[in-house]
Amino acid sequence: MTRGPQRLDVAVGYALPRAGLPSAVSFRKWVAAALAGRIREADLAIRIVDAKEGRALNRHYRGRDYATNVLSFPADMAEGVKLPKGVKMPLLGDLVICAPVVAKEAKEQGKALNDHYAHLTVHGALHLLGWDHEDEREAECMEKLEREILAGLGISDPYRL
Repeated sequence: MTRGPQRLDVAVGYALPRAGLPSAVSFRKWVAAALAGRIREADLAIRIVDAKEGRALNRHYRGRDYATNVLSFPADMAEGVKLPKGVKMPLLGDLVICAPVVAKEAKEQGKALNDHYAHLTVHGALHLLGWDHEDEREAECMEKLEREILAGLGISDPYRL
């Protein structure tokens, strides 16, 4: 098993009641698995939101007027920018996960809710590292990597039909 980052700081914020949602410990474990062997140090934040906030963020940043399952916001620190006190690099970025969308998708796809959260957390973390799925080749590579990471967590293939 590949070890995760040597230093990992994952701040998890819940913008809605936590009942039925994964714990911060689970989100940290999933991020560590996604980053293992890929990055030595990372700081990132995960915010779990409701459909209203998810929709507003997706509309503002992507021009799409609906709530989506996960949004990734890679840190874009210009060279020479002085970091605020207490902020250590590498600041990887932020993930926003929309709880109602995740729950709806898990139900429709017949997946365990925690497994779907794990998949979307891994997916979002890979986006923060620069992975994408804009074309078929990129999508195949990213999906293969997601399958491998999730299998290491004991989670079955999220893309199986």
